[in-house]
Amino acid sequence: MNYVQNKIDRLEAGEIIVSREPGSSMEPILKSREPVILTPITIDEAIKYLKKGDIVFAKVHGNCYTHKVYEIDQTKGVKIGNNRGHENGWTRQVYAQAHIIPKERQTSKEDTAQYLEEFKQTWKGYGKED
Repeated sequence: MNYVQNKIDRLEAGEIIVSREPGSSMEPILKSREPVILTPITIDEAIKYLKKGDIVFAKVHGNCYTHKVYEIDQTKGVKIGNNRGHENGWTRQVYAQAHIIPKERQTSKEDTAQYLEEFKQTWKGYGKED
């Protein structure tokens, strides 16, 4: 099983994970291999709770990206693209929302892991009351 499919399987199983995606297409929002927390999301939750500008981990035309939401449509799903204006297209294969980890919590793998555990303690899920 490859790395991307493993990540998809973990998200579909409901696991909250840290991911470090390569590439510069999301700069300056995200740098290459900058860690983000991915929280699992269904397409129905994505359509209901996400907004333009949120960052998601999704598959478009057979490729997975951690890119911005450009548009949301009840039928088409979510249109994603990078931070440079390139649109990848519409998809209903949205696996997670990406949450940026504060820079001061990215100083080491241990610190990032600790931040993930703290995040999990406070994460309520989509549409859940505080």
